[in-house]
Amino acid sequence: MIRGRVTIHLEATIQVEVVGPEQRLEAIEAVIDTGFNGFLTLPSHLVHALQLLFVGHRRVQLGDGSSVVLDLYLASLVWNGEVREVVVLQAEGGPLVGMSLLQGHRVILHVIDNGEVIVDAVP
Repeated sequence: MIRGRVTIHLEATIQVEVVGPEQRLEAIEAVIDTGFNGFLTLPSHLVHALQLLFVGHRRVQLGDGSSVVLDLYLASLVWNGEVREVVVLQAEGGPLVGMSLLQGHRVILHVIDNGEVIVDAVP
């Protein structure tokens, strides 16, 4: 089970542990974004600090309808106590957890300032 908090700005956040190829682990606070169907976005400074492996580019459609090309990287996550390989999109702004990472899980949000966020696997 993963626990997080709802911020004063009503963003549901959880901590994600990202592991780069040199086994450097970075605990990152990320916002759950149900409008994002990928796994995870990270800003360039974290991608470079973790020395993630570049694997290509992908055209993505943003929430405002515009289309951009973003760099793709491979990373490992410690997710519910297990290591998962995921594709990371490099995008400026705060880290986002998308629906692909949440697939097969239940998300419970107590949408108040400092409310509880719970992510657990669906049995």
